[in-house]
Amino acid sequence: MKSIITVLSVLLIFLSCTGDKEKNFQVTTFEIPDISIRAIEAIDKNTMWFAGSNGQVGFTKTEGLSFEIDTISYDTLKPEFRSIAVTDSATFVLSIASPALLYKSTDDGKNWDLVYMEDNPSAFYNAMAISKNGFGVAVGDPIDDCLSVIITENSGDNWKKISCDSLPIVVNGEAGFAASNSNVNIIGDNVWLVSGGTRARVFHSENKGETWSVYNTPIVQGGQMTGIFTSHFYDSQNGIIMGGDWNQKDKNTENKAITSDGGRTWILTADGEGPSYRSSVRYIPGSKGKELIAVGTPGISYSKDGGMSWKKVSEEPFYTIRFVPDGKSAWLAGSGKIGKLELTDQ
Repeated sequence: MKSIITVLSVLLIFLSCTGDKEKNFQVTTFEIPDISIRAIEAIDKNTMWFAGSNGQVGFTKTEGLSFEIDTISYDTLKPEFRSIAVTDSATFVLSIASPALLYKSTDDGKNWDLVYMEDNPSAFYNAMAISKNGFGVAVGDPIDDCLSVIITENSGDNWKKISCDSLPIVVNGEAGFAASNSNVNIIGDNVWLVSGGTRARVFHSENKGETWSVYNTPIVQGGQMTGIFTSHFYDSQNGIIMGGDWNQKDKNTENKAITSDGGRTWILTADGEGPSYRSSVRYIPGSKGKELIAVGTPGISYSKDGGMSWKKVSEEPFYTIRFVPDGKSAWLAGSGKIGKLELTDQ
């Protein structure tokens, strides 16, 4: 592993919040050259992990003052990592394209073990998550008329692929986007997966992937780069999906929707208003599902009312965001950089 010291830039933003309060947003950027990062895990205000391009995986335990970075190789291949999951005992990274390579480390990246491999030429995994109880899911583009879904029930030690016989059939041209490692959500026994392309749908299992239902959404669809790019659930009933048209990133219609019934039905919010294309959205922990942050190459946006209205708080582009458990800060990542977002009430 190599250690790097980063360059910092700080941006202060003030935004009116509920009542007479103001919320202060501070974004600190850490430059990490020659790497594109779309997969991160926030541990606490000091610690985060990331996985990115050219086989590069790393972490900081010093609030971003320094990063330890390793390069994973498979023969002569340096995988493109766009999925990551961190448990109490291990870190997992999953590559896109074929062969799909899922690695595990139990010693802060000093050693990596290959725990799953899929060499189907059509393999292309988009996202992965592992819950506190050891149940995990990774989802990829369709093979044989269904999404590619692998699961673990022992915190990532072993993975198995779900048969298409147990999954809904996809429409021709329906797939996923490896935009921010947020196509998978797990709460208890519930799993939600999202799609884009010719259809923008939500796939839901209430029993850890044994059976599935699929629900339509009002998110823009029908094109190769349209659909749901990111999703997040605050609890088993309330969730949000965002995305849009990657080829029309300034378009802010049919790109934001919320559910209050576990994903069965969705309603558009702030349609024609607020943020345009966004690649990652998260509820702020402890906000009772009212406060959200969404990021993308067009900038950072904030909602204080469950996604019904939005304010742009920064022009700085990022691909992905994850909050630390106390909700007071979040980690971000993008092209050649990692960011730290700190939130305080004034």
